[in-house]
Amino acid sequence: MDDNTLKLLVKITQEGQLGSLEERITSGGSVAVQTVCSKHFGRSGDTLLHYAARKGHLDIVEYLIKRVGMDVEVYNNDYKRPLHEAASMTHQACVSYLLQEGAKVDSLKKADWTPLMMACTRRNLAVIQELLGHGADPALRNKDGWNSFHIACREGDPLVIQHLLVVSPDVWRTQSRTRRTPLHTAAMHGCEEVVRILLESCGYSPDTTDSCGVTPFMDAVRNGHISVARLLLEKHQASPSAADIVGAQAVHQVAVTGQEEALRFLVRDLNIDVNQRTPDIQLTALHYAAKEGHTSAIKALLELGADLHVRDKKGRTALHMACIGQHADAARTLLQLGLKDSEDTSGTTARQYARKPDVVRVLECGLSDPS
Repeated sequence: MDDNTLKLLVKITQEGQLGSLEERITSGGSVAVQTVCSKHFGRSGDTLLHYAARKGHLDIVEYLIKRVGMDVEVYNNDYKRPLHEAASMTHQACVSYLLQEGAKVDSLKKADWTPLMMACTRRNLAVIQELLGHGADPALRNKDGWNSFHIACREGDPLVIQHLLVVSPDVWRTQSRTRRTPLHTAAMHGCEEVVRILLESCGYSPDTTDSCGVTPFMDAVRNGHISVARLLLEKHQASPSAADIVGAQAVHQVAVTGQEEALRFLVRDLNIDVNQRTPDIQLTALHYAAKEGHTSAIKALLELGADLHVRDKKGRTALHMACIGQHADAARTLLQLGLKDSEDTSGTTARQYARKPDVVRVLECGLSDPS
């Protein structure tokens, strides 16, 4: 078979044209059959069976396995089997058929992902039930330490979460390699109903931390999920002032991500000190916002009472941090708000930290301003 014919086979397989596929393979005789069984296409190394399973063309899947004789366990360059493809694209009929034909339910692709993990990246309970019904293990973990429950908590389908807890009541007792729990994952992605289920059905301790000292409350608020943060406060007794391993509290982390409403929530609703400093370098939320270049967050912090002239342990102001981060707009905003350039404890000015031409120009203009 020449390259053009092979490319055509891929095309008609993806389009679900069983008649055309069968005609071309049959006309090619035993050589065509052998070629189809052994041919891997492109960088991915997919076979026609991979393409058919990914697209959900059950009739072609059946034909390739029964008539052509393709191996149900054939894998591509990422070790993905057709079952991974069908599960990840929520093609229940293909999943069921592949399992009936002997596909290994917990086969591993690259990074140790199982078909169940792939299925849990989608909101399709039927496919997940099909895999579980054939013995899929939801407690298996991939190379990052995530199990299927972790992945489902990221997607946030309450029905999937409830079913997994029924099938495997202890599946929530898991941590990734960085010690992140499913509760961290659900909070980070703003899956409020899933967070509620986890708090009601699982035994997470308040303020469980990952390897960086981050709590689920921090994950929720720094990603702007205020309703989830409230839920963790009210139903889980989470602490709004807990600190991570470098001493940064939620108010500092929210400044890093530039979530203005979350800043207002912390300061106005929870009475968090807007000028709270980290214990080591004495950084404030304003320092963090400036370093990340969040001009709107800088303005919000000042409205909330942040001290424009506060310095960290090294004598650096927010203007120094904006220049360290090479953020011209943030530097311009701080200068317009009245902050002047000055030396830190090492004798270095903000201007001297500037490297990008636009940042340099902003500082030079500010320094030459007669006001």
